[in-house]
Amino acid sequence: MLRIGIIGCGKITQVRHAPEYAENSQCRLTAFYDFLPERARDLVAIYGGQAYDSVDALLDSGVDAVSVCVANADHAAVSIKALQKGVHVLCEKPMATTLADCETMARTARDNNLTLMLGHNQRLAKAHVEARKRVEAGEIGQVISFHTTFGHPGPEGWTGQKNSWFFDKNRAAFGALADLGIHKTDLLHYLLGESIISVKSTFRTLDKKFPDGTPISVDDNAFCIYRTQSGATGQMHVSWTFYGQEDNSTILYGTKGILRCYADPTYSLIVEHANGETEKLALDELTTNEKQTTGGRVSTGVIDTFIHSVLTGEKSVCDSREALKAMRVIFAAERSSLEDQEMIIEQ
Repeated sequence: MLRIGIIGCGKITQVRHAPEYAENSQCRLTAFYDFLPERARDLVAIYGGQAYDSVDALLDSGVDAVSVCVANADHAAVSIKALQKGVHVLCEKPMATTLADCETMARTARDNNLTLMLGHNQRLAKAHVEARKRVEAGEIGQVISFHTTFGHPGPEGWTGQKNSWFFDKNRAAFGALADLGIHKTDLLHYLLGESIISVKSTFRTLDKKFPDGTPISVDDNAFCIYRTQSGATGQMHVSWTFYGQEDNSTILYGTKGILRCYADPTYSLIVEHANGETEKLALDELTTNEKQTTGGRVSTGVIDTFIHSVLTGEKSVCDSREALKAMRVIFAAERSSLEDQEMIIEQ
């Protein structure tokens, strides 16, 4: 029975990590830490275990693995400390706020033979898994272009905080790009089975403001043109200003057909063949912020995947080495927007 600690007890822990650990019979929650002590105590009251007054105290309590659910700027320091103490880590995305920190995290996990996994749940969604199989089998031929979108009204609806740390560049480093764009960038790597090798991007703060009316210090919209190793080219748009239904769709255009993932409210995967035939599959629903916060929680599969990796030593589909590839694209996209030019991504 794995002993699990959670570092950072905000909304993502409350509605995803903690309940999903509680549902897994191969582990038990034993330790919580948050810089606001009452949040850790509240979770102890629900799940048992103990609240600790520091990260070090939690890591020294005998835990086998931890979830790191703190602000982006603290991901690297906390994850590296845990790995150096021999503790497996599931870190929330984005991996870290500098490429050097991302590389150090992955190297520390490798050197200590530990699992370091990122919460890239889109790789686990059933329609994406099926789409990957279809692409690999050549059902839509060679993918030549794509369009992926992830947009919702913003993290204030998720966290309940109008002055969320997500809006503060010092704590978040990025805005919508790393909050949502890392998911879609990593997903494209997974679906296409190849790396993105160049990016031309534009970041904008179009609407979000701090309570005093000044614009937030990170992007609320990011637009990226990606090109892959095979030459497939397409667009990613991520946004915190979709003030309506969440859009989390991905469309792949091939030489023999089209795959539409989560682009229809009923059918999570639609396969359009060049001969006119269409398959419509209702495989699952993607987890949305609205469902998580209104009591309709849908398991992401992330915790089960992490526990399996820790127990078996098998590399998960969300392993840090895969996440590192996506983070290289994100940092290149940032440079592209700042310098207003296409960036080639080091492999």
